[in-house]
Amino acid sequence: MTENNPSGRVVVIIPTYNEIDALPDTLARLRATVPDADVLVVDDGSPDGTGDWVEEQAASDSAIHLMRRTGKQGLGTAYLAGFRWGLDRGYDVLVEMDADGSHRPEQLPLLLAETSAADLVVGSRWVPGGRVVNWPRNREILSRGANLYTRLAMGIPLRDATAGFRAYRATMLEKLDLAGVDSHGYCFQIDMSGRVEDAHGRMIEVPITFVERTAGESKMSRGIVFEALGRVTVWGVQRRAAQLGRLLRHRKN
Repeated sequence: MTENNPSGRVVVIIPTYNEIDALPDTLARLRATVPDADVLVVDDGSPDGTGDWVEEQAASDSAIHLMRRTGKQGLGTAYLAGFRWGLDRGYDVLVEMDADGSHRPEQLPLLLAETSAADLVVGSRWVPGGRVVNWPRNREILSRGANLYTRLAMGIPLRDATAGFRAYRATMLEKLDLAGVDSHGYCFQIDMSGRVEDAHGRMIEVPITFVERTAGESKMSRGIVFEALGRVTVWGVQRRAAQLGRLLRHRKN
């Protein structure tokens, strides 16, 4: 147990690729806000020196850890590697957070406060009280529409299934077939949400303010979003077919 999170030991996993401009501020704010939490930076061989900078910080702060990977392997694989690292070391809560400041470290205690009652806590932009800052209207419409489509196609009871600011209980991650997760990027969060739902995990959404990055370069593109929606369509058909099959078997019995 810790003062900031009565649910147990926390590790915040932050994937990075060329985040030297944004990460120092994010990490300083995170350490000031939740000093009891450890931080694991998963760096994909950033040529801008992000990994070297983190290594320097880790030398003087035992709560900061660095995982170096060769080449840009993607967001999903970075989080999966971070999950395995955290589970192997006995953390109770594993947090996903962006390096670029779009996920405000000052709001992390809001998520952690709910982890004693939920298997997955999502920092949501699209529940009452949530909002986005510095987004053009077309991007908001795209995100809201993608989440509505995901909710209808897959039956996941989240208004922001694509959100990347989230906290998992280790006990839930241990139930999931993480080795079977092959989704990356935008659809990784949807895939993980669906797996928690299938495992009958309890999910809670906490309103947050999402701030568009002001330093570095966004990795998001419209193509990534539409690729994810294609996979959601396939997953949705599979889930609905499985539900229909269970219903028919129940009626026969």
